[in-house]
Amino acid sequence: MTDISSRATLTGILLAIGGSAMLSVNDVAIKFLSGDYALHQVILIRAGIGMIFLLGLMHFSGTGFRQILTRRGKDHLIRVGFVMVSNVTYFLGLAALPLADAVAIAFVSPLLVTVLSVIVLGEAVGPRRWAAVAVGMLGVLVMLRPGAGVIQPAAILVLISAFCYASSHMMTRRMKDTESAMTLSFYVQCGFIVVSTSMGLVVGDGHLAGSSDASLAFLFRTWVWPPMQDWPWFLATGLSVAIGGLMVSQAYRMLEAALVAPFEYAAMPLAIFWGVVIFGTYPDLTAAFGIALICGAGLYTLWRETVRRKKDVTGDPRSGGL
Repeated sequence: MTDISSRATLTGILLAIGGSAMLSVNDVAIKFLSGDYALHQVILIRAGIGMIFLLGLMHFSGTGFRQILTRRGKDHLIRVGFVMVSNVTYFLGLAALPLADAVAIAFVSPLLVTVLSVIVLGEAVGPRRWAAVAVGMLGVLVMLRPGAGVIQPAAILVLISAFCYASSHMMTRRMKDTESAMTLSFYVQCGFIVVSTSMGLVVGDGHLAGSSDASLAFLFRTWVWPPMQDWPWFLATGLSVAIGGLMVSQAYRMLEAALVAPFEYAAMPLAIFWGVVIFGTYPDLTAAFGIALICGAGLYTLWRETVRRKKDVTGDPRSGGL
């Protein structure tokens, strides 16, 4: 049983790391496209590509399309709502912030997962992990830069996104016994298609366009037909979010939320890398300090979890609580 549990834990961890790496590609593609397209147009094309990928997987899987049948429509609706708000607020913030800064603020979500796992799921969290949460929150305050005279609205949007992202994983944990990762991803793509199509019908003609604010410009820009050179970016965002979403959802189905969350920090060095290589942006000293606090808190939680699990396996009575 210990070997089986260890293999399941390793599989869940690898899924979380791999899924986070895939989602970092999505961040790069969205950031690249945010200067020329409306957010809801990008999301609609991305969801269409993702849906084709998921339907193809279902067709060749053993259970086929039967797996999209569900009796938990209300729970799916709530989860899709959290995912939708998380995506929209994150990408609006991403349009106005350097990639590494946006990702760093968004990475308060694993810390919020820890908090919500206690409140919503009743999972046990010890004093050391609570201390890590406090340090991570301090890092977020640094990233928000309140000392500069005003808190950046774009950073607040990303913070809202982080809360909704964490909440969506609480729903994943609650639905894990009856819903597969494929089912969860299918209904999310349906939500994206419905909402983005509705937005396109209402504001896609660009009658609200023209704002000098990068986030509002991204939201209300006129829909245009993408030239061929931009389609690889659309393909990248569609496939990366479909594959990455499947992997992360499965990780949260397999393992405790507080265990999976810190491994999502694998995307942070990738965000800095992509920001430098693709966009030529480097974190300034303030941002670097905030990134260090947030990532340090997450990595400490990861280290403590590793130590605790080793002690649990060996029966060490000093394991205590995290």
